[in-house]
Amino acid sequence: MSEPRAPWVIPGSLLFLVLAPGSVAGLVPFALTGWRAGSPFLGLPIGRAAGALLVGLGLASLLESFARFALRGFGTPAPVAPPTQLVVSGQYRYVRNPMYVAILAIVLGQSLLLGRAVLLVYAGALWFVFHTWVVVYEERTLATRFGLSFQAYRAHVRRWWPRVTPWRE
Repeated sequence: MSEPRAPWVIPGSLLFLVLAPGSVAGLVPFALTGWRAGSPFLGLPIGRAAGALLVGLGLASLLESFARFALRGFGTPAPVAPPTQLVVSGQYRYVRNPMYVAILAIVLGQSLLLGRAVLLVYAGALWFVFHTWVVVYEERTLATRFGLSFQAYRAHVRRWWPRVTPWRE
């Protein structure tokens, strides 16, 4: 059963995409590096290709997740306008937090691409902040809002490390 989508959901999602992930995975890494490349890690240029791949995959994953929230969840990733439906399709069948995983992939990819260790440290700090936010706020909020549906989902889909096979409700 589909639910009518508010006219602000897609523009709101795009605005939040620019403000939140755009800042975390764009502005802060730029402030830390100026997008200036250092020597490749361990002197291996292949790291730059791996970094570019991680950035590309992370961006694709992030955009897909944002679209899924708007089109399937009838809301945005922003806490002020959350989805009205629990999103458990697409990437969410494999991992509970693909947006955060995508942002971490982007930042780790930038670190490899630019050969800048400061972005590895930043990615570690980001993971700590993301993990704390998920455990303290998001999971409690989802359990309250979606009850048994979220409990079943949480029991079968890991928070950070993807499943090999998709979870089916």
